[in-house]
Amino acid sequence: MTLPVRLLTRRALLLAATALLLPISAVRAQQGAVPEITPAEAQAKAKAGKITLIDVRTPEEWRETGVAPGATPINLYHPGGAEGFVKEVVARVGGKRDTPIAFICRSGNRSGQAQRLLAAQGFTNVYSVREGMSGSAAGPGWIRSGLPVEACKVC
Repeated sequence: MTLPVRLLTRRALLLAATALLLPISAVRAQQGAVPEITPAEAQAKAKAGKITLIDVRTPEEWRETGVAPGATPINLYHPGGAEGFVKEVVARVGGKRDTPIAFICRSGNRSGQAQRLLAAQGFTNVYSVREGMSGSAAGPGWIRSGLPVEACKVC
């Protein structure tokens, strides 16, 4: 049984197109990827003074669950908008945009938003804490992993 030349040519073109487009889609996926670290990595680096940990949840969330020891609470939904949030982060790191920063939220969504926002503002060493404080599909999160929390001192 032989296939018509036209059908073989169509299949060959589809295969060639797929082979060409796969690397492009992989590059696009990497460009949109948010650099992440685990809660345990964030805790170890923050404890060692190798990273600035910023909790981007709301004051209500900070009061409800507490915050990671040494974390600076800065609400992503800042009263001054994105500009106010960025200014507060800049002040926290003394204007040094190469300071290693890890953002943490409830589940990893807002911390990813904060990471992208700061990267767009020229910060070069910013991460999202995957799983967040409460966990997500990515894992159990900071609290359920048994990592330490303390009462929020500025709430």
